[in-house]
Amino acid sequence: MKRYKVLITEHALLDLDDIAHHITLRDGPARAEQVGRQIEQAYASLSLLPNRGNYPRELLELGNRSFREVHFKSYRIVYRVLGPQVVVLLVADGRRDMHALLARRLLAV
Repeated sequence: MKRYKVLITEHALLDLDDIAHHITLRDGPARAEQVGRQIEQAYASLSLLPNRGNYPRELLELGNRSFREVHFKSYRIVYRVLGPQVVVLLVADGRRDMHALLARRLLAV
């Protein structure tokens, strides 16, 4: 089975830092580390079947099928498959205003 290389952008790393900070304040550093590992496992698993993710509904409404997403609990991991690579572009709590976030981050609006 073909393996894809999974890359994570600087923006997505900053997203993970923000998530960890928020969880640390609310539930402590051990819980933040645990959630971080689980999110990392979710996006690392894209190395085997990257096209299994669904299209983000907010982008699909605009006819955009360039991006996909997988989930870990309420977190949405948005990525793009580019040849032999999977590029993680955004990691966000799905309870946020995803329309605005996706437009700003992915569509440069």
